[in-house]
Amino acid sequence: MTEENRNEVENTEVTEEEAVETANEQVQVNTPGDTSPQDVMAENEEADVQPAVETDNAASESMSDVMNAVDDITPGDLVKGEVLTIDKDKQVIVGLEGGQEGVIPPRELATERFDHPSDVVSIGDTIDVVVLRDVKDKEQGSFILSKKRVDQRKVWEELQQKYDNDEIIEATVSRVVKGGLTVDLGVRGFVPASQIDTHFVSDLNQFEGNTYNFKIIEIDPKERQLILSRKVLLEKEQAAEREEALENLEEGSVVEGEVVRLTNFGAFVNVGGVDGLVHISEIAHERIDSPKDKLSKGDKVNVKVLKVDKEQERVSLSIKETLPGPWDNLEEEMPAGTVTKGTVKRVTDFGAFVEVKPGVEGLVHISEMAHKHVETPHEVVAKDEEIEVKVLSVNPEEERISLSIKALEENTEEPAETKKPKETSNKQAKNKPEIKQPSLRDDEDEGAFTLGDQIGDQLSGFVADDDEE
Repeated sequence: MTEENRNEVENTEVTEEEAVETANEQVQVNTPGDTSPQDVMAENEEADVQPAVETDNAASESMSDVMNAVDDITPGDLVKGEVLTIDKDKQVIVGLEGGQEGVIPPRELATERFDHPSDVVSIGDTIDVVVLRDVKDKEQGSFILSKKRVDQRKVWEELQQKYDNDEIIEATVSRVVKGGLTVDLGVRGFVPASQIDTHFVSDLNQFEGNTYNFKIIEIDPKERQLILSRKVLLEKEQAAEREEALENLEEGSVVEGEVVRLTNFGAFVNVGGVDGLVHISEIAHERIDSPKDKLSKGDKVNVKVLKVDKEQERVSLSIKETLPGPWDNLEEEMPAGTVTKGTVKRVTDFGAFVEVKPGVEGLVHISEMAHKHVETPHEVVAKDEEIEVKVLSVNPEEERISLSIKALEENTEEPAETKKPKETSNKQAKNKPEIKQPSLRDDEDEGAFTLGDQIGDQLSGFVADDDEE
């Protein structure tokens, strides 16, 4: 305390006699009855009434104190401020403690997009901001502030808590980037392409602008890294659906399903959340080369449940079991004597199998291929050739149908009695005597020979032999 202030305080001190006299005057004016001045003084002492002393130091702060208060605000501090105004550059002016002001640039105001700062804050709002840096003008006390980073800090804390509690979050896909998608949660999150769906997705643009549920699989607030997955949730849902479907499926039942995948050996059909296999042999009654000949992805089909293996989560299905049998009413459709067209499916040593109807193959025996002798069926028919056949007999119970080709052809061979005898073998021809036909020439012809001339020598030989015997 300075000497001048000390003198001023001493001059303001009051003696006991003066205090009693002053109290006596107050009592006379304000206190009724016979209260004595001493009583009033006692009350004042009990009330601990002290004389008020004001100094210039207590009335106002010095400029140095203000500057010291400003020095307490440093970059990185989290402080409160009041929105004072919004300038023409869309900067928000904020009042801080100590009579200082800070500025929030538009890019540091909010994480979401906005047209004008008034969409985010209003004049008079008290907001939390973080000090990014100071502007070296202590008289004005200006600081560059950020509200967005405070909001992001709160978001990171909330996301960390959700991650720790294994919670599901909802977010909107903001854009498609290389290798995946980005989502807006107040902070930027990334969804790798491999975590978008349970199967490969070639076109990611279909997800942009849509809102989905995600699970946080990796988070690092310090590195501002947030990795999300939609695939994990889908797999969990599908597993629950499969379990329920396996419990509900009964062998022998017929259910509706959707073709989800085609392979060389069959088709996978989804029935109530579980994928079952329809083997290529169970797609149709007739033989097919590829499942694509009968089915397409997305087709709705009825299937019969053949077998359910809950432990292996495998289901065997059949489509052909739900279709009418090709042999049903075949006797009425193709009675014996019917002429129809068919396709040669197989050629064997003993005949050819001809498909006359999807799922119905009949045998043309080698003996029914032609009226002439046939060494091998390949002489008459070829695989995949379309031919005309005649139905000889039908046996639906044994799923057999006999066919004929020669029954449709005219028999052009000569009857057996008109056929010329077969030529004698060379050996037999050597043992037989050579007999020449008699000549029809006149006897006068010198070159003519009689029948006796032609065989006389041979007969004489036989006679000589007889004599010797």
